[in-house]
Amino acid sequence: MTSPETSTPDRSLPPGDVIPFRQAVRAWFGISLQTFGGPAGQIAVMQRTLVEEKRWIGQQRFNHALNYCMLLPGPEAQQLAIYVGWLLNGTRGGLVAGTLFVLPGMLALLVLSAVYIIWQDTSVVTALFAGIAPAVLAIVAQAVIRVAKRSLTHPVFVAVAVAAFAALALFAVLFPIVIAVAGAIGWAVHRLSPGMMKSGRGHGGDGGPAPLIPDDALHHVQPSLRSAGRILAVGLALWWVPVAAVALLAGTDSVFTTQGLFFSGTALVTFGGAYAVLAFVAQRAVETYAWLTPGEMVRGLALAETTPGPLIMVVQFVAFLGAYRDPGPLVPWAGALLGALLTTWVTFVPCFLFIFLGAPYVERLRHNTAISAALSGITAAVVGVIANLALYFAQHTLFTATGIWTWGPLHVQVPEITSPNPLALAITGAALIMAFALRWPMLRILGICALLGIASLLLPQV
Repeated sequence: MTSPETSTPDRSLPPGDVIPFRQAVRAWFGISLQTFGGPAGQIAVMQRTLVEEKRWIGQQRFNHALNYCMLLPGPEAQQLAIYVGWLLNGTRGGLVAGTLFVLPGMLALLVLSAVYIIWQDTSVVTALFAGIAPAVLAIVAQAVIRVAKRSLTHPVFVAVAVAAFAALALFAVLFPIVIAVAGAIGWAVHRLSPGMMKSGRGHGGDGGPAPLIPDDALHHVQPSLRSAGRILAVGLALWWVPVAAVALLAGTDSVFTTQGLFFSGTALVTFGGAYAVLAFVAQRAVETYAWLTPGEMVRGLALAETTPGPLIMVVQFVAFLGAYRDPGPLVPWAGALLGALLTTWVTFVPCFLFIFLGAPYVERLRHNTAISAALSGITAAVVGVIANLALYFAQHTLFTATGIWTWGPLHVQVPEITSPNPLALAITGAALIMAFALRWPMLRILGICALLGIASLLLPQV
């Protein structure tokens, strides 16, 4: 039986609306409360809700939108929400879908950041994070395996992943260079051996009602230079005017201006999702700007893991701590709030710009094999990038001290083997068992590891 949600689109709706706008808002709000578990979990929620249950969009159309979003810098799950929202209800649909996708997590992490500032020095909070941080290692390890299974379908892609890991972990190659080279390799492999990358791997019909947006339908919006110019002008103004205002009011050397410029830059290189760029962010935020410590970076990631929305929201925690400790003429709490909100703004506004600017063109390039080829190279490299992130967090979680070993072109961060953290090692082992042997969900693992950390207070102090 066909439900009202899966019937033929109502032609009395406003232009650009495939479904009633209020119905879409309710759906996106429901999705926003379920977006735990990183991009894989978030994409799975949209897949189940939009493709399988509501039948608003076909599987191949959904996959094509996802492929484009994975080629873009920024959180691909949020960009996918903007893209599908645009397909369903035009510009306002994309705005609502993208905003609701990040709003619950932004508010929750803002509160948790303030809680951390207030109680970070208490033994209970310290023990809590001592339990949560090792759980993050298991979650990142799962991410490496999950992406590897999907991406490394040929020995060439395995080589790209290994090379990406080596470039980052052993030679300190800049992250954007790794991503650019990987994309070029994917394109070149396709040119030399087109059969290596099969296109159109989306699922066919499953016996259910036809989707409201079929896989083969053309979108009604015609791309044009005039429209693209207008979108680009508005998007760039919304992106950069707040940064310019902060620079004028607080000074070009203020922490707010530095954060606005730095996180605007990271928004342009966040290929492969948050996992792929967090090592770069952590290195600069900890070693260059001293906004927080390596341990606090791990704790921030753990907090971001416990809240809905994109994992890149951790940059809000980074900015909150950095601005709180160097608020300039503002009181610390006002500075922290300004830094966090500005960082969130410059991180996510570009996502809307990329989708609204590129989606009309991408809709007419759904069978372009060059895009799929570049995507294959990039996603293969992301496996190595995530593995490098896992190594970074493992060193700073399982050991209390690390150092830099340099020999010729090699530039490697290594832990001091005489400084292990026994509690972290034990909880990490438990987290790995829960994740891989018991296959428990992420939130349960985080909760149990947090309890183990608090329980460590009962152990005799050595």
